[in-house]
Amino acid sequence: SPPAAVSQVTVRDALNQALDEELERDEGVFLLGEEVAQYDGAYKISRGLWKKYGDKRVIDTPISEMGFAGIAVGAAMVWLRPVCEFMTFNFSMQAIDQVINSAAKTCYMSAGSIAVPIVFRGPNGAAAGVAAQHSQCFAAWYGHCPGLKVVSPWSSEDAKGLLKAAIRDDNPVVMLESELLYSVPFEMSEQAQTKEFVVPIGKAKIERQGTHVTIVAHSRPVGHCMEAAAVLSKEGVECEVINLRTIRPMDIETVEASVAKTNHLVTVEGGWPQFGVGAEICARIMEGPAFNYLDAPAVRVTGADVPMPYAKILEDNSLPQVKDIVFAVKKALNI
Repeated sequence: SPPAAVSQVTVRDALNQALDEELERDEGVFLLGEEVAQYDGAYKISRGLWKKYGDKRVIDTPISEMGFAGIAVGAAMVWLRPVCEFMTFNFSMQAIDQVINSAAKTCYMSAGSIAVPIVFRGPNGAAAGVAAQHSQCFAAWYGHCPGLKVVSPWSSEDAKGLLKAAIRDDNPVVMLESELLYSVPFEMSEQAQTKEFVVPIGKAKIERQGTHVTIVAHSRPVGHCMEAAAVLSKEGVECEVINLRTIRPMDIETVEASVAKTNHLVTVEGGWPQFGVGAEICARIMEGPAFNYLDAPAVRVTGADVPMPYAKILEDNSLPQVKDIVFAVKKALNI
């Protein structure tokens, strides 16, 4: 049989496809947030959806995160399926009481009688030249809280499949996207472009097979890890690159199986070092069966421990670069 058709799709279009398909599939799904309707979305993720589905399904809100997040949580408690967009996750801070105290804890506190099937989504982490108040990564913050599921896509396939899975999930899901990936095209298989394609929450993906070192990342740094792996391959070092996809629940089994094979571990993230995603991965490996397979200490590559500078050269040096990953791998391998 001929190979399945593969086409290039941007992350923006993959997210738009997912929203369109889920709005069509389930009339309980609706989208709300700043600029999502008439303006077609601040980042054009919801392009065309207001025209197609109208005011009741795609709703522009005032600049009042606590207000519209609270409305969305209440709607979810009566079994609608809101998709609540934050224009940047930095401003989900305004609504974190709704996300944690109202959404994440309600199923447990009601002994399972009230579900909150809601998705909070939007750009997370650093963009370009937007300074400290728009550049923080919240993977560790939201990943810390029981009652939430937290996903962090890299490719277009991740973005579409995880958003569809998140909308269908009966738990609150935080979806942390990267603004800098929105216009990046990735190959998407024919299957990934069908209406029933979903990426299961809680399952990592091995993006590149390797034998010498395991590199674990999420979101945009996965791309940097793939570039670093290509550079290192020329020097005879074969990296296994794992795209976490989900922060919570974390697929530590995939990481453990890889570490058992490679005997070395490097974690890469754009967030701050203290109490970060990499810190959690290292602790889990330390406590589990894979620890006995490590031939060297695990190495973390993270953002710098500073509020994000505005100047481009400082911003570049505050985020993990390909050279930092190459250096960390060589340190782990003692070469």
